[in-house]
Amino acid sequence: MARLLYSGRVTGSEVNGLGRGSAYLALFSEIGFVLFVTTMGGALAGHWLDEQLRTNPLFVLLGFLGGAGMGALADYRLITRFLTKLED
Repeated sequence: MARLLYSGRVTGSEVNGLGRGSAYLALFSEIGFVLFVTTMGGALAGHWLDEQLRTNPLFVLLGFLGGAGMGALADYRLITRFLTKLED
């Protein structure tokens, strides 16, 4: 069973068992995926809300910015946990 990079069960040198390069590649992939999903989710929710309220780009922009902000926060937490596990 594959373990997540930031799992509590993973110890320092065991980071995914594939070496540091693979661990960083997995981290960068997850960073991009999280940022994409949260940003698109916020923009799509804003688009739906704009259609319901008949406002043009207002909630799309707010949803985009909110999603990007949530994605940035999630990525920050992900990177912090990853680097903490890597140093141990």
